[in-house]
Amino acid sequence: MAKKTKTAAAGKRVRVTQTGSPIGRTDDQRETLVGLGLNKLHRSRELVDTPAVRGMINKVRHLLQVEEIG
Repeated sequence: MAKKTKTAAAGKRVRVTQTGSPIGRTDDQRETLVGLGLNKLHRSRELVDTPAVRGMINKVRHLLQVEEIG
């Protein structure tokens, strides 16, 4: 059984919305957007707030809008 982190157990989530284009960005930034489930402008995803997700958000923060939800 996987060990749950305190954040995941509390059910904290973040909504990320892509606001910038991946055109002209490095391949790793494009892959990070795909890893977050984003591929077109103004699409949103609700993700569990984990350190891994926060690291991905931090890598492409200039292309995203982030909102904390519950």
